[in-house]
Amino acid sequence: MATENSSSPFLAPLDVAALQHWQRVAAASASPWLHEEVGRRMQEKLDWIVRRPDAWCDWEPVRGGMQAHDALAARYSQSAVWVVHEQPAHQQVARQRWQGSRWSRLWGGKPQVHWGAPPDASVDMVWANMGLHQVADPQACMHQWAQWLRPDGFVMFSALGPDTLKELRALYAQQGWPPCAQDFVDMHDWGDMLLAQGFTEPIMDMEHVRLQYASAERLLQDLRAWGRNLHPARFAALRGKGWRQRLLDGLRGLADAQGNITVTFEIIYGHAVKAPPRMKVAGQTHISLGDMRQALKRKG
Repeated sequence: MATENSSSPFLAPLDVAALQHWQRVAAASASPWLHEEVGRRMQEKLDWIVRRPDAWCDWEPVRGGMQAHDALAARYSQSAVWVVHEQPAHQQVARQRWQGSRWSRLWGGKPQVHWGAPPDASVDMVWANMGLHQVADPQACMHQWAQWLRPDGFVMFSALGPDTLKELRALYAQQGWPPCAQDFVDMHDWGDMLLAQGFTEPIMDMEHVRLQYASAERLLQDLRAWGRNLHPARFAALRGKGWRQRLLDGLRGLADAQGNITVTFEIIYGHAVKAPPRMKVAGQTHISLGDMRQALKRKG
């Protein structure tokens, strides 16, 4: 029986067993092209941020966008970077790409690449591209990001939103089939989660990306590369004979006069700053030396 993630009012439930299976699937040698494109667009938003991080963390870049990681490393060529993956196999793919003399020559011996989770309060930016919608407990994930960040450090993330695959959802509903994909979280709920996990000044943005496909087969190929159906009510058994053909026929029925099938993806972008530590005032107050230094820096 499928199990679901926690019943937080912010979260759309996921089939945790299906999610764990997807996470264990070996990573491809190249990231999904849609994720790379979203990463490129999210990097444009960095042009408005004057502060350059001394150290930053790339969370799950193998599926999130390896070319996007290369571009970030070029932008912050003097900064140390931490590469974080939950799955050892994915971390190994990252090591094969970025470890060794070739990487050092490419960026003149920098950035310093570290593998695994950074120490608490050690990085100025967490970069998380197109992965948060496939996390069973995103609030716990955000809490971890906040721990890694220094006070006044910031997070940049992207995720799929509720309008994603609305054409396929309508087709499945019309046919009486179980859902084709999980329900995705609204951008306002992402902002509320950030606030709940110690971030401040969240800035949320979204856009609709509409992709046209000349064939139903190519559409299914891309969808399979980008993720899995994690809806708890999805059809969890093996499909019967003829199912794939019925699906292909249904998708072809969505084509326009030119034979193109249009599919919508809602892309959500989030940016937030880690709130500085609050100093409790009481009859007798104990303030750590680190917190006092941070407070003096902000006042200066």
